[in-house]
Amino acid sequence: MVWAERSFARSGEVSRVGKYPLPIPDGTTVALDGGQVRVEGKNGKLATPLLEGMSFKLEDGSAIIERADDSRGNRARHGLMRRLVANMIEGATTGFTRRLEIHGVGYRASVSGNTVNLSLGFSHPIEFELPDSVTAKMDGQTTIVLASADKHAVGEIAARIRRLRPPEPYKGKGIRYEGEEVRRKAGKAAATAAG
Repeated sequence: MVWAERSFARSGEVSRVGKYPLPIPDGTTVALDGGQVRVEGKNGKLATPLLEGMSFKLEDGSAIIERADDSRGNRARHGLMRRLVANMIEGATTGFTRRLEIHGVGYRASVSGNTVNLSLGFSHPIEFELPDSVTAKMDGQTTIVLASADKHAVGEIAARIRRLRPPEPYKGKGIRYEGEEVRRKAGKAAATAAG
């Protein structure tokens, strides 16, 4: 990219993510109410405050986020505001899930109501209370499936459960996200034999 093109891209003339309309699926309602964007769908109700310098309107079955001007702060918030509303629409329509895998001999979990019961090698079991916005179920004895309409909430709860016993680098025991690769270290005996 030459200098002239770079300066043109920075000027705000080029289309950015924030400018794209958000289609609203059938059965989902989106509205601006008292400075908050509210979304209601089959999975529940969500709301987020409209960020400073942003405006919201509905047009042809789509939600459109616009910025007051091309100042650096408003350009930064424009894409963020659109992403927040897009996440709420997706959450209210289809929802979000996070899967946690438990690795380790004797490590296991169970779900009872809104409580996740974990046995993680400590002298006592751990009872983790879930907020009302997040549900959990087990897929076998070692995979916890968290679900919510709120992307932030499901991600935060998954991170808090993982922090109870993060995967350790020698045997890989602990709680990890599904598909997460744990960097392994050689144990002391293996390191001595290699040296």
